[in-house]
Amino acid sequence: MKQKVIAVVGPTASGKTKMAIELAKEINGEIISADSRLVYKGFDIAAAKPTEEERAGIPHYMIDIVEPEFDYSVGNYYDEAKKMIYDIASRGKIPIVAGGTGLYLRVLLEHYNLPRVEADYALREELDKKDKEELLQELEALDGKTYERLKDANKRRIVRALEVINLLKKPISEMEIEKEPEFEVDWRMPELNSRQELYDRINRRVDEMLEMGLVDETKYLLKKHGRIKNFVCTIGYQEILAYLDGKWTLEEAADKLKQHTRNYAKRQLTWFRKNPALEIRI
Repeated sequence: MKQKVIAVVGPTASGKTKMAIELAKEINGEIISADSRLVYKGFDIAAAKPTEEERAGIPHYMIDIVEPEFDYSVGNYYDEAKKMIYDIASRGKIPIVAGGTGLYLRVLLEHYNLPRVEADYALREELDKKDKEELLQELEALDGKTYERLKDANKRRIVRALEVINLLKKPISEMEIEKEPEFEVDWRMPELNSRQELYDRINRRVDEMLEMGLVDETKYLLKKHGRIKNFVCTIGYQEILAYLDGKWTLEEAADKLKQHTRNYAKRQLTWFRKNPALEIRI
């Protein structure tokens, strides 16, 4: 029999963290984060990392595990999160995977078989010098099917796809990317009545982030780490950095942050609509 796992998923600001914590209290569960930014130490306010108070004594895993200089891959996540699922279950607890990073969830809990290809940082740096449109043109020429899947993705994922194609000398779409899901998953998502409700929640969250000290957190991380890629490419920090650079006023930066977060939520919903176990009405 497959190990049972509960997955609490949804777009940013939908209430999945609160839902997962309340569920963990009810069923004697422990939580494994599925958020690509919560793995980084110090990425607190911008990543909406739950505080110790919010965690309410429920153990959380896959949070604060590496410094932002480390390029934490989906392969790293799969290996560690899989171990945590079996460890939690071995202690008589219920594993709850909670988060909104679609690729993490797909590789860990669904049928997607991750091509295991070691990073080529020199090639990645060379690709990263190109703009997104140029990368997309290159991807379309090399692998039309993967281009259709990633044409709305962020630049980092497009670079990684081209890196894999160049290293393996074959299109990703020709690789064996399907597998039998390893776990029996009970998929859950906070109920949202409308797209506007989600956008209102996002706007309020951004306002709360600023009140909590997002500007000071950005200054601290900039001083500690410099303009490393994982920092400057994270929604929340990139907008405040533009404010600190004098490109935008703080009000303009806040508006941009709200806009970028709404766009991210749309991309997340696109991921989740592909899951037949989830009923999405917005």
